[in-house]
Amino acid sequence: MDFNPNVPIYIQIMDEFKKNIVSGNYELGSRVKSVRDLAVEYGVNPNTVQRALSELEREGLLKSERTAGRFISEDQDLISKLEQEQATSMVRLFIGDMHDIGYDDAQILNAVKNELAKKDD
Repeated sequence: MDFNPNVPIYIQIMDEFKKNIVSGNYELGSRVKSVRDLAVEYGVNPNTVQRALSELEREGLLKSERTAGRFISEDQDLISKLEQEQATSMVRLFIGDMHDIGYDDAQILNAVKNELAKKDD
């Protein structure tokens, strides 16, 4: 994973987890790899991974079982809410980027409609 130097690494790891949960790459109720394994995978200090996982637990996206490890939440309402939040965030970023290149709202909407029409062809 390539990290953005302007965003704390633990937040980027959290975002990656959230993306994987919403997209279905992490099955609901599945066991999460150990902190050590994730630290090696991400190439970061285990404390950074621990902080990310603790925050995800605090948010309810992970559940911890004392002897069995951490698991992805099975709370479908929470996952649906996360999915909506992520979609809204992506749309806001897109709109901001389009405004930055000089598009107004009508032009943005037209561009999106045109691309969606191409997708159906």
